[in-house]
Amino acid sequence: MTSTAETAGGPQPGPAQTPHASGPEQPPVPDPFDRDVLPAPPHAARTLLASLLRPHKPRVAAAALLLLLQQAAVQAGPLLVAFAIDHAVPALRGEGGQSGQLLLAAVGLAYLFCALASGGLQYAFIVAAARVNQRVLLELRGRIYRHAQALDVDFHDRYTSGRLISRSTTDVGSLRELLDEGLQELLAVIVSVVYIVVTLLWLDPGLGIAALASFVPLALLVRNFQQRSARVYRGRSTAMAAVIVKFTETVGGIRAVQAFRRERANDEEFARLNGRHLKMNGDSLLEMARYVVTSRLTANIAVAAIVLWGAYRVAAQDLALGVLAAAALYLRRLYEPIDHLGMFLNSYQSAAASLEKIAGLLAQRPSVPEPSAPRALPPRGEGSGGREVVFDSVSFGYRTGDEVLPRFGLTLRAGRTVALVGATGAGKSTLVKLLARFYDPTGGRVLLDGVDLRDVDGSQLRRNVVMVTQEAFLFSGTVAENIAIGRPDATRTEIENTAKALGAHDFISGLPEGYDTDVRKRGGRISAGQRQLVAFARALLADPAVLILDEATSSLDIPGEQAVQQAMMTVLRGRTAVVIAHRLSTVEIADRVLVMEDGRLVEDGTPAQLIAGEGRFAGLHSAWRESLVQTHAPHHDQR
Repeated sequence: MTSTAETAGGPQPGPAQTPHASGPEQPPVPDPFDRDVLPAPPHAARTLLASLLRPHKPRVAAAALLLLLQQAAVQAGPLLVAFAIDHAVPALRGEGGQSGQLLLAAVGLAYLFCALASGGLQYAFIVAAARVNQRVLLELRGRIYRHAQALDVDFHDRYTSGRLISRSTTDVGSLRELLDEGLQELLAVIVSVVYIVVTLLWLDPGLGIAALASFVPLALLVRNFQQRSARVYRGRSTAMAAVIVKFTETVGGIRAVQAFRRERANDEEFARLNGRHLKMNGDSLLEMARYVVTSRLTANIAVAAIVLWGAYRVAAQDLALGVLAAAALYLRRLYEPIDHLGMFLNSYQSAAASLEKIAGLLAQRPSVPEPSAPRALPPRGEGSGGREVVFDSVSFGYRTGDEVLPRFGLTLRAGRTVALVGATGAGKSTLVKLLARFYDPTGGRVLLDGVDLRDVDGSQLRRNVVMVTQEAFLFSGTVAENIAIGRPDATRTEIENTAKALGAHDFISGLPEGYDTDVRKRGGRISAGQRQLVAFARALLADPAVLILDEATSSLDIPGEQAVQQAMMTVLRGRTAVVIAHRLSTVEIADRVLVMEDGRLVEDGTPAQLIAGEGRFAGLHSAWRESLVQTHAPHHDQR
């Protein structure tokens, strides 16, 4: 295989052949990103929830203790009623009327104490549980945000921002509802059921066993509801995510929407997605209605049967009247939470579907991971602020597509400026993304001063390799803050000197608040060309060893381009620079030109050498010259 390399003796002009590797055509690999739920290990959702709760074990234990005490106070009421009926009332009617009065007064005070204690303990439990819940949700949102930033460009190219927003808003909101309401209800139901069943067994084993037996049909109902609603709520969560994705894409591309009059078509698509979400909501309400009606009917039949049986036993003097009264109160409390259990399952299914999606997102690992044992880059060479770049038998292909860059070799000498030229889709941007380590090559290595980029710590790599893209993204904040992103400790003088070197100082000074002007979202307060200049200043202030300009002058008009050309030459001198060029003026300042076609390096040489030839670059150069002549030609008024 032939490699294209720049040796110490100078560039090698002429075509650079890179044969394409042949082989059997592989079927396309299914992309898991086409699904709303990303693949995750088994039980990942439970593991995630456990990891969120683990740091709060003492607080969870304290909340559980408060709940146990609160339920003990609540469930003492029917026992006090039974004691009053079977002991205090007979004592009041008998000879010891005064003792009966004392017993009734004691029962009343005890009931009042239990009521007050129940209210106070419930308040303390809600406060303690809420503190745990808020800390858990805060940590979860932080994990999603940190993980989204850590994931590579390949992930964000395929996973839409709308889905990420849905994970951190709608899905976290579903979990919040579960923790704030559903989980507390479930714990209260479980504790009360245990208390009541144990108390009934203690009061009368027959009543306790009958109450337990009545739970068999109720358990079957709950199981059936859980299975049916799981599918419904997973579909509802997916439908809601689709609505958010569509809304986010529409707002993000509002200029294109209005320019191409897409409002009506977008309305129809949004109405379809919204209708699907409405149908899923309706299905969930129908499932809940079926469950509530069926469970209430089953519970009422069970209560009626047990109370009727108890009444026959009271008549036969086989059961005390107070015990039957207490049992009736307990049975009412036993079956009353069944509706609450349905509400919990409602929240649980929604939260489970959401937690499954969040767990799938957090399970994603970057395709460009940090090195386990990073190697430090050597100091920059004397007399040059740049570093040597070597593409050593590199090839690259995206996960779901064909090979984009067939195997090639390339050496970029330190301190030189290289222009990449070629038609759209030739592979220029992919090559520089490998150099910036937005992706790792599928074959071979990319070396920076002899060190594989895979072995370089991420923070050190970002200090040495900086990329200015065509988008020129600016964050909300001042102009000075945007310029200083690469060097947060830079002084105002350093920021202004960098801007002056690029010819950006005059327009920045003319803004309402100069360098302290807020550029607003995406830099919308300034023009596209001005945003590009600020992005230039940001990169140059960082003082990288390798500077990548990906069509970074595309937003500049002719006067603006001429204004920064000399400053660009001054700043690029002494550092390694790779420039994707679509303009002749940019190519002319390069020491070397690489022409790409279909992922191959087809020409390599200095601008003068390639212009003198008869290859692709010579044809591009002639076309550029003609376009410049037409641009500057006088326009005659034709009448």
